[in-house]
Amino acid sequence: KKNLSCNISTSSRIMSLLSQLEKINLDSRLGEADNARYVTSKILHLVQSQEKTRKEMTSKGSTGIEVILSTLENTKDPQTILNILNILVEVVSVGGGRRASVLVTKGGTQILLQLLLTASKDSPPNEELMVLLHTLLAKIGPKDKKIGMKARINGALNISLNLVKQNLQNYRLILPCLQVLRVYSTNSVNAVSLGKNGVVELMFKIIGPFSKKNTSLMKVALDTLAALLKSKTNARRAVDRGYVQVLLTIYVDWHRHDSRHRYMLIRKGVLQCIKSVTNIKLGRKAFIDANGMKILYNTSQECLAVRTLDPLVNTSSLIMRKCFPKNRLPLPTIKSAFHFQLPVIPASGPVAQLYNLPPDVDDVVDESDDNDDAETESEIETENDDDKDQHFKNDDIETDINKLKPRQELGRPIEELKMYEQFFPELSENFQECDLVSKEPKPFVPDANLGGPIVVPTAGEDLSVEAKQSTKGVALKEGSPLLTEEYNRRPAFLELPKKDSVKDSSLYQQNDQRNLLPSCQCLSQEIVKGLDRISLQNSPKNDQYYGAGCVMKKESKSSLTTLACNKPCEHVSPCGSSLFEGSSVQLGKLCCTGVDSEEEDSRSSSSGEQVVLEVSDVSPVHDCDLYIEMVKTTKSIPEYSEVAYPDYFGHIPPPFKEPILERPYGVQRTKISQDIERLIHQNDIIDRVVYDLDNVSCSVPEEPDVLKFNSKFESGNLRKAIQIRKNEYDLILNSDINSNHYHQWFYFEVSGMKTGIGYRFNIINCEKSNSQFNYGMQPLMYSVQEALHSQPCWTRVGTDICYYKNHFSRSSIAAGGQKGKSYYTITFTVTFQHKDDVCYFAYHYPYTYSTLKMHLQKLESMHNPQQIYFRQDVLCETLAGNSCPLVTITAMPESNYYEHICQFRNRPYVILSARVHPGETNASWVMKGTLEYLMSNNPSAQCLRESYIFKIIPMLNPDGVING
Repeated sequence: KKNLSCNISTSSRIMSLLSQLEKINLDSRLGEADNARYVTSKILHLVQSQEKTRKEMTSKGSTGIEVILSTLENTKDPQTILNILNILVEVVSVGGGRRASVLVTKGGTQILLQLLLTASKDSPPNEELMVLLHTLLAKIGPKDKKIGMKARINGALNISLNLVKQNLQNYRLILPCLQVLRVYSTNSVNAVSLGKNGVVELMFKIIGPFSKKNTSLMKVALDTLAALLKSKTNARRAVDRGYVQVLLTIYVDWHRHDSRHRYMLIRKGVLQCIKSVTNIKLGRKAFIDANGMKILYNTSQECLAVRTLDPLVNTSSLIMRKCFPKNRLPLPTIKSAFHFQLPVIPASGPVAQLYNLPPDVDDVVDESDDNDDAETESEIETENDDDKDQHFKNDDIETDINKLKPRQELGRPIEELKMYEQFFPELSENFQECDLVSKEPKPFVPDANLGGPIVVPTAGEDLSVEAKQSTKGVALKEGSPLLTEEYNRRPAFLELPKKDSVKDSSLYQQNDQRNLLPSCQCLSQEIVKGLDRISLQNSPKNDQYYGAGCVMKKESKSSLTTLACNKPCEHVSPCGSSLFEGSSVQLGKLCCTGVDSEEEDSRSSSSGEQVVLEVSDVSPVHDCDLYIEMVKTTKSIPEYSEVAYPDYFGHIPPPFKEPILERPYGVQRTKISQDIERLIHQNDIIDRVVYDLDNVSCSVPEEPDVLKFNSKFESGNLRKAIQIRKNEYDLILNSDINSNHYHQWFYFEVSGMKTGIGYRFNIINCEKSNSQFNYGMQPLMYSVQEALHSQPCWTRVGTDICYYKNHFSRSSIAAGGQKGKSYYTITFTVTFQHKDDVCYFAYHYPYTYSTLKMHLQKLESMHNPQQIYFRQDVLCETLAGNSCPLVTITAMPESNYYEHICQFRNRPYVILSARVHPGETNASWVMKGTLEYLMSNNPSAQCLRESYIFKIIPMLNPDGVING
């Protein structure tokens, strides 16, 4: 009760005083000045001692601030003015920015500026009054977006500036003045105006080398200078007067003496000034000339050990990245290394621009790509790009339900639509020659029984030629044991080779009726993989090979597939010689001694024991020999002569989960620092080209310490590899054919590595402003040695992964007309597990055009034609002469009766397509799963087949896929 009565008493007292002050404002008699002085002093006492009073004055609905400001505007009494200014200082000193905002909304800024103008006419001006006015303006200024314009209109800029000039030793006065100048300088017009009046030179009189005195003044002066130097005019003035060198000297002095890191904010303030002045080209040049790169590099390295100094390291890194000289991408042209002559060149567009480019024009870099007006900080650019992506990302999604409804009427004449008749042969198929079940028509039942069980036949189950001929074309009828058995033995999906013996086969036939599986049995429970293992062994000289290296050889009565090598050698060769020697295809040489040589030497000693390496089971629709045949018919612009091991062997999922990689703290900063070392320690850089598609005479390095690269295989993409340091390589991706950009999806081979060494790879010509590599994604790697040890897997690898803007300049031709753009770097470090291995790296799981053809052929040859209608047509021929497959999948009609044929033809169509963007291999894997599902014996898949006709274009851009 006592506290409550006290609060009521205080509240009523302040309200009473404000009421008295309001009456005084209405009465203009001279005698009221003493009363105003008395009332304001009482209010000041309450405000200084009671937080509740301060809240009461700025609460919603209160007129306290209005009364105070009205008194300040009308009174002429100096003491009353000082009292009111002290009241306002007390009100806004605590409580956050809300109270300052209240003061701004009530018109406080304009009143204070007018009072400042009036007070400046006194000679000399009242110091106490000036301190209070500037203190208030500094506090409410950040809440008033127009304070810069208001100050300029009222002529307040030079008032504050002159006060600083005339009172350089009066730290109590110039501190709030500098705070106000800092607020004024956020307006670019004000910054230029102040610069013309010598404010930059004035700031350099205040800041200086290390001193423990007046550190608050030093901090405010540096913040003010940093704001002023954001103006290009002021920055040029600072450069012309040699202040860049002065700033670096000041920073080094504070860095050396601040051993306990108590003045980190002052050191950061100096860096902010350097950051502002290096926004212009002259500033960056002056920074380089003053040896600023080495100075900031050395000081930042010394700060790495102290986590609290990270702001200094980050700002230093940002300045060094900005000032790092722009380099030319080490290419003769940014156009693709491969060229395809178009039959018709478009009149306009990017392709026409590329063709019409004069031969003497350098398209890699502009003559001057340093744009002073461009914002050079990568963070801001990334934010802008992300905003654009956010704005446009859903533009292709239709939200109007009415527009999504199918149109009943045709949009084009029937005569015009007849040109597409060739793509719908199922509509004219009568199925008279098909081996369909002859039975009376019945209503359409989507979930009817789907036929016999899944049978995995063995060698003893093959029917004789006579038996096949006797059953061909005969309808299945009840009461026919032979035909019933044949019908039940027909697989509902894929007939796969089985490694069971003939004895197991006969046993299966005896128990056939007991072991019938329901049609909904999952496919994964029955599939036996076709490729059991690949062995590497010494073979006789008279063996038949596909080529001189290690090749595939199939035994006639066994599912064992052998990989033979005719003689041991010391290293795994990364590639073969020629793909098309006669009718044979050659892979790279796999060597007995190339796999963990010490262990192999101990096992294969003088006894001559053969070495057997196994390749685990892969996909049931993967066939190594069939893949080679598909490769032979694939037409590539570079005329590839090699086959990548992962595409040949196939792969299986890794036997473990692959979590998102957690990025270590400071990894990007470390990588950028290592890049900056290239400029500082140039003698440590090797800069040797070890792989180059543009230079056919580029020799493969013979040194054992140098990695070997290759991308001359289907879907491969690596244009150039440059050895930077002993274990670091810069990689450049090839652009799309007849294009000068799109560098993102990579696929290349590396060999000649050693174990226990971290190799750093930098892909330096990426274009996007950000990447999932910054958020836990890792590149994929396929190890041939692991594949031969029963682990043919693409696995996520790499440490210290990050994606950042680099110092290689993008020309305006490649950047859509914009100057000053840079490329980005993907960097990752890999430690290999096997010496002299052959490894492949990819952005995503590769899926080649030849792989698609192999999968489609396997699906077609292994499906059950009695249940599934599967047809593969050619939609068109690509410009390079490759066929674009068009696949039709649906259920066969129940019989060849009219009603069933009619129901078949009236099924609605579902059209699926993938890989219009050739690099996005994930689309092909989704499409592969879709095709296998639609061809499976799953009841839901059967229901879909009976309900729809699926028209599938699994690869819309084969040429783009083939050529990487």
